Amino acid sequence: MLDSERIIVCCGSGGVGKTTTAAALALRAAERGRQVVVLTIDPARRLAQSLGLTALDNTPREVAGVDGTAGGRLDAMMLDMKRTFDEIVLAHSTPERAEALLANPFYQSLSSSFAGTQEYMAMEKLGQLDASGTWDLIVVDTPPTRSALDFLDAPGHLGDFLDGRLLRVLLAPAKAGGRAYAKVIGAGLGMFTKVITKVIGAQLLADVSQFVAALETMFGGFRARADETFRLLAAPGTSFVVVAAPEAAALREASYFVDRLDADGMPLAGCIVNRMHFCDTAGLTVERGLAGAETLTDHGEHPLAAAVLRIHADRARLSEREIRLRERFTNVHPDTALVEVEALSEDIHDLAGLREIGRALAGDGRDAAGT
Repeated sequence: MLDSERIIVCCGSGGVGKTTTAAALALRAAERGRQVVVLTIDPARRLAQSLGLTALDNTPREVAGVDGTAGGRLDAMMLDMKRTFDEIVLAHSTPERAEALLANPFYQSLSSSFAGTQEYMAMEKLGQLDASGTWDLIVVDTPPTRSALDFLDAPGHLGDFLDGRLLRVLLAPAKAGGRAYAKVIGAGLGMFTKVITKVIGAQLLADVSQFVAALETMFGGFRARADETFRLLAAPGTSFVVVAAPEAAALREASYFVDRLDADGMPLAGCIVNRMHFCDTAGLTVERGLAGAETLTDHGEHPLAAAVLRIHADRARLSEREIRLRERFTNVHPDTALVEVEALSEDIHDLAGLREIGRALAGDGRDAAGT
C-alpha cells in the first residue's frame, strides 16, 4: 500500500494512536522513496510532536531528519479551516469582492466555527493537495470519534445548505438590490422573514444576506469540488485504514467505521489493533503463575521471583482479554485484514519511534511496538 497508493486515510476513535500511525506510515513511505505529505485535521498537535516539529500550520513543511537515500521526502501540515476558507475566497473572486466578504461578520463566524466547516475544508484541502501534483502520496489523519467520517457527508450537507429554503429566503433581499433591500426589510418577506429579523436583528440579517449572495456567485464550484474529492476517495489509489486499541469501546467504533466505509463503497485496506500486550510464555498460565507466587510467599522465599510471577499473571490476563476482544471484532468482520501492533513502554515523540512503529505495521518482526 505504501508503495502504490495515492491517498491513505487513517480513521479511528480518540486516543488509539491514530495520529502516530498516520505519521509512521507517511515516514516509512517517504524513506522508501516516495514524495509524501501528511495532513492532520485533528486540532490536537500530537503529529507535530511526533515529527519533532514545534508546530504545524496550513502550509506543508518539510520534516528534517528523514532518510532521503531512496529519493523520498516528507512534508507535514495541519488544517487551518479559516485560512483554507480565506484562500478559496481569494482564489475565486475579485480583490474587491474578496475584501468585502472577508470583512463580513457572518463570514468570519462561519469560517471559524460553523458546524461542518472543518469537514468541508478538509475536503477542499485534500483536493488542493492532490491537484497540485507535488506529492506521490497524501496521508490524512482524521479527527477522533465518529466525526472522522463526517467529511464523507460534506458534499451532501453543502448541497442541502445551498438548496435550502432558508438560504433562498435570505438571498432574496440581496438579489433585490440596495433600495429594494431596505424596502423588503421594512415590508418583510412574510411572517418567516419578520420572525428572523426580530430574533437576529436587521443588521445581522443584512450580513447573512450579503454573505449568501457572495456564496452563490463566488462558490458555485463548492459542491462540484466536494463531489470530485468524494469520488477521489472512492477511486482506485485510495485506501482507508481503521485504527483501534484492544478495548471494547474502541473496537466498537472500529466496527462502525468498517460498516460505514463498506456502505459508502470506500476502499478499506484493513484494521490496525494498536497497543496489544503479548505474552509468549504459553506454558506458564495465569493460574500456574499465581500458584507459584503464593507458594513462594507462603514459604517466605524469593520475594522478587514471587513479584515477577504476579506481574506475569497480570500481563497474561490482560493479553487473554485483549485477544478475546480482538477475536470478537474479527468474528464480525472476518474479511477485514488486521495487523496487531505491540504496546511500547513510552510515548512516541521522534522519528526513531515512528520508524519502529512503521516496522511493526509492515510486519518486520514483532519486536517493534505500539503507539
